[in-house]
Amino acid sequence: MNIVLLSGGSGKRLWPLSNDTRSKQFIKIFKTADGEYESMVQRVYRQIRSVDKEADITIATSKSQVSAIHNQLGENVGVSVEPCRRDTFPAIVLAAAYLHDVRGISEQEAVVVCPVDPYVEEDYFEALRRLGERAETGNDNLVLMGIEPTYPSAKYGYIIPESKDNISRVSVFKEKPTEETAKEYIAQGALWNGGVFAFRLEYVLRRAHELIEFTDYQDLFAKYDSLTKISFDYAVVEHEHHIEVMRFAGMWKDMGTWNTLTEAMESDHIGKAILNERCENVHVVNELNVPVLCMGLKDVVVSASPEGILVSDKNQSSYIKPYVDEINQQIMFAEKSWGSFQVIDIGEGSMTIKVTLNPGHGMNYHSHALRDEVWTVISGRGRTIVDGVERSVGAGDVIQMPAGVPHTILADTKLQVIEVQIGSEISVHDKKKIERCLK
Repeated sequence: MNIVLLSGGSGKRLWPLSNDTRSKQFIKIFKTADGEYESMVQRVYRQIRSVDKEADITIATSKSQVSAIHNQLGENVGVSVEPCRRDTFPAIVLAAAYLHDVRGISEQEAVVVCPVDPYVEEDYFEALRRLGERAETGNDNLVLMGIEPTYPSAKYGYIIPESKDNISRVSVFKEKPTEETAKEYIAQGALWNGGVFAFRLEYVLRRAHELIEFTDYQDLFAKYDSLTKISFDYAVVEHEHHIEVMRFAGMWKDMGTWNTLTEAMESDHIGKAILNERCENVHVVNELNVPVLCMGLKDVVVSASPEGILVSDKNQSSYIKPYVDEINQQIMFAEKSWGSFQVIDIGEGSMTIKVTLNPGHGMNYHSHALRDEVWTVISGRGRTIVDGVERSVGAGDVIQMPAGVPHTILADTKLQVIEVQIGSEISVHDKKKIERCLK
């Protein structure tokens, strides 16, 4: 099975756990069999592998998410990187060109495209495999997955099939309706549009060349920022006559809001939290190293992270986005390909950060023109390279890097460092990568 997972957006409706660099699919909130926590992308990736060990998985994502993907899934996962966000049609076309021109996938093979963040069980991925087989052997150009509605939702588009068979030709598509109109659609046998498409690679590449002037993957990548923002539904699906839909009646939840996310939590809290006996339907997600105490609350979600604190009625939490859009501050936590960092303090002319490096990983060799840096190793073992000189470091060691001096740190074991930045202008743009040279 060739499967493309669409991983886009910032997930601002799950603030403060999500932001522009840490999207909702990277939040570790689902408990695994061994008692640890995994994110949406880790859960989906694991489920695909359990259904099809040989599945060829590619994640289509923006460049700001690549580090988090490698941090959570490893370096070997396939990634189709969008230079900028251009909605689902350009993203799927770029991924198709990547599969064909870079990975060498045959035009006759089927590809299944689905979002990276549905909350589902393994039967969903069994259905995706059947969807791909149908696309490869059937006569239609597109095969969609339609989700059996559980209530008349105004949040989803609808697919109305010609019949109530498990696989049916598509009669018509309907945009997001009112709840009353949704009831009428469901009475006609309508299905939720879950954003899942299956097709032979040749079909999408042909449609792409009809709508976009490009030669190959490299050419498309180079002109990506000039492409029109448009969804795959609008550009392709709604214009296709040879199209059918496969019903899916298994468990499916869109984890787009705090209300739906807390429904999937196995416990009423993650992190340090105390809820007294008068609390009803209250969930807490606390990433801070301080306790959260809730007394006598009802139908409330509480979330605390380095980015901020949310206390909200669960239904009202769906309307968080415009308020979060007004928040403009320093990113306080981010996952990188080498580990993660968390901002501890921001002062006048200084910033203090806790850096965690994964074993075998290290930062780029770089320098800063406008700030000095001081590293204090608090746990683990590793090596620093400062101005070309390598030394071994461990807990308690202090390393100073004046402005202009190239430096890096490499982790032999899991390595934690307190980094203090000191300067009149501290900016993420004040970084110059340098080719490493040992003295």
